[in-house]
Amino acid sequence: MLEKKIEGGDIRKKNKALILDAAKKEFVTFGFKGASIKRIAERANIPRANIHYYFANKLELYQELLSSIISIWNSKFDSLNIEDDPHTALSSYIRSKVMYSRDDPDASRIFASEIIHGAPILNDYLSSDFKVWVQTKVDVIQFWIKQGLIDDINPHHLLFLIWGATQHYADFSVQVLAALDKQTMDEQSFEAIVNSITTIVLKGCGVKPAKHADGLPE
Repeated sequence: MLEKKIEGGDIRKKNKALILDAAKKEFVTFGFKGASIKRIAERANIPRANIHYYFANKLELYQELLSSIISIWNSKFDSLNIEDDPHTALSSYIRSKVMYSRDDPDASRIFASEIIHGAPILNDYLSSDFKVWVQTKVDVIQFWIKQGLIDDINPHHLLFLIWGATQHYADFSVQVLAALDKQTMDEQSFEAIVNSITTIVLKGCGVKPAKHADGLPE
């Protein structure tokens, strides 16, 4: 009986992932208003009724897609605390955000479109959970400032800078490729992006390199 429940759960998870992936392509192409459940079903190669088995309507599907995007983004910085070394923590966060722009640019574009259009679906989130999440990161950065581990900068603007710089490579990829005179961005290109943004941000904040237990820089 337990094995059947596990198997059923796996199938449900797989089907929802299939639908969300198809929905992502539909929403990034047509936006929320122009997106069609019919086309999402066609993209997923499943009957339309299967989508309604998991999602009541297009709005519910869009909300879950946005929620999953936010959850993945936040997970990369959720565990931040005052005991973390700012050089290590910020470097890791910048890398994760750049690589997310590389691996799932459509997610970033969907989120950007929602915000550009006034965040009609995310308004409640931005007024509640988002504020709490941001404040916990601001508190940690302010602690680092008091400890002399980072220059006296505005923590909010530091976060905005990281978000804008890293997500730029997904949201404005066409412009980036044109400016760099490239057709595509390879692994080496994204490593260069990580290194450049990390250096600019950390030096701009006066963050010193992390040290090993022996006191020497890493």
